[in-house]
Amino acid sequence: MNPIYKYEVHLPANLEPGKTYPTLFTLHGKGSNENNMFGLVSPLAEDFIIIGIRGNLPLGAGYQYYDLISLGNPIREMFDNAIADLEAFIQYATDKYPIDSAKRYLLGFSQGAILSMTLALVMGERLKGIVALNGYIPDFVKTEYSIKSMKDVSAFVSHGEYDSIFPVRIGHETSAYLKDLMDNLTFKLYKTDHGVSEENQLDFTKWLKNDAEVNTNKE
Repeated sequence: MNPIYKYEVHLPANLEPGKTYPTLFTLHGKGSNENNMFGLVSPLAEDFIIIGIRGNLPLGAGYQYYDLISLGNPIREMFDNAIADLEAFIQYATDKYPIDSAKRYLLGFSQGAILSMTLALVMGERLKGIVALNGYIPDFVKTEYSIKSMKDVSAFVSHGEYDSIFPVRIGHETSAYLKDLMDNLTFKLYKTDHGVSEENQLDFTKWLKNDAEVNTNKE
């Protein structure tokens, strides 16, 4: 299979033959790229395989995974295609690299967070967990998509209190929706605009290590 997405893969330095590893797939925001995301998650590179997925649609100096009719209103066909293509990519990577299929995580910012939460809804317990930073779940996903059980899926969801793109009420609405579907949800607010603070980064990296049960005493 030729994946539709270009990507960067970072394998743990001391890769052990025959061993599988928890894996973090990153999904960037609109107009960004996979390298910017790696800067956020590099503290996890000793313990996780990290795969940065680049959006397949150029946008300025960066990329996106789908286009919009208006802010918060994806072009439905493009969005649907992105979800199907990303799900296929996750399986492609699982077959190609020493990935522990029981410990697959998604981490996304903005457009990437929207996709991460939607993929968790449609893939259910085929994912171990997600980190969704400053995103939302489109209404059509909630009402028209086939939602799988998320009882054993973990989620760390965060939002900026002063987010000027997606107002903080969206973060609260997202948390309330997910709380009804899953047992292991962490929701946090940070005193930021549409971005990721150092405190936010420290919190989600610690959360990921604990959830994946990797060694947290290396730092």
